[in-house]
Amino acid sequence: MGRRSIVNLTFFSFTVTYLALQLQPIYTIGFDPQIIQESTTPVPSLQARPGAPFRIALFADLHFGENAWSDWGPRQDVNSIRVMSSVLDAETPDFVVYLGDVITGNNIPIENATLYWDQAISPTRSRAIPWASVFGNHDDALFVWPLEWFSASGIPQLWCPVANSSHSEEEACSFKGTSRLGLMKKEVERNVLSYSRSGPKDLWPSVSNYVLQVVSSDNTESPLVYLYFLDSGGGSYPEVISTAQADWFKRKAEEINPDSRVPELIFWHIPSKTYKSVAPFFIYNPCVGSINKEWVAAQETESGIMNILLKRPSVKHNHGLDWCCPYKKLWLCFARHTGYGGYGNWERGARILEITKEPFSIKSWIRMEDGKVHSEVILS
Repeated sequence: MGRRSIVNLTFFSFTVTYLALQLQPIYTIGFDPQIIQESTTPVPSLQARPGAPFRIALFADLHFGENAWSDWGPRQDVNSIRVMSSVLDAETPDFVVYLGDVITGNNIPIENATLYWDQAISPTRSRAIPWASVFGNHDDALFVWPLEWFSASGIPQLWCPVANSSHSEEEACSFKGTSRLGLMKKEVERNVLSYSRSGPKDLWPSVSNYVLQVVSSDNTESPLVYLYFLDSGGGSYPEVISTAQADWFKRKAEEINPDSRVPELIFWHIPSKTYKSVAPFFIYNPCVGSINKEWVAAQETESGIMNILLKRPSVKHNHGLDWCCPYKKLWLCFARHTGYGGYGNWERGARILEITKEPFSIKSWIRMEDGKVHSEVILS
């Protein structure tokens, strides 16, 4: 199972500023999976439909491949596909963000975990909806041998997927895991609709660090909002947004949005320590949400990203949290546990973000698997 922490719902923060004109080159859907070169790569663009708001669905903590060797595990993956399909059909979003823990790497005994990653993105891909992903603490985690695999004689009983056209019999049970770079490379190479990126090489082993912009249909040179993705670690290395990542964000934001006049949405998986101080004992106004069932499981250390966000001019990892609360100039929000993998029996759903140009606003709500909507809030 996924480790108990507030990361089943990936977190994002929202900086409330105002709309401005910012000239940036425009990209179309899909791009080469080359590594981003610092300060030279144009910001890829997502274009809103004419006369319509731009809607984003956030899928958090899917945990595909959990207990992959059992009957229970694959059933949870089927259930998770049902949740995503229900949300996608009800909301018809323009974009999807996979907010980390897409797979449970520590439960997947094969080297090529991209097989499970492909399953997780299939509902979005089959509907021709573009998406982007950010890593969580389970995606590239090394395989953990289950105690029940070991017989009384101490000889492990191997339970591995049957070899197929993609794997030889020897490779079917490698227990090596799949690296962040391997997962990202395969996603981008195989999917023209993927906006995911392998970020600047000098930030590795942190990989999913990049920025996108949403533009209107009638003015593609004027961003409505910037979407930042930060890799909060875990799995193969410590759970942290490093000082180098924080500095990269600061440089990038000052380069493309120097006066912070364009609103910014920042997505990462494991919440910062600030979430602990903001977490409500009971959810009441101005906070919104429906579940607050566990303590915030924050990053191992704080390396400056929250201070940078707060100094700019003027979504998480827990399965049992879905609140949004204001914090100084920011909104701090958890998503909603989407996948049936991982811990917890809370009802599944997804956070929705809606960006409207005129009059400008950013709204959010939770769409549940059964179609119900709750926790609506205006973020800007």
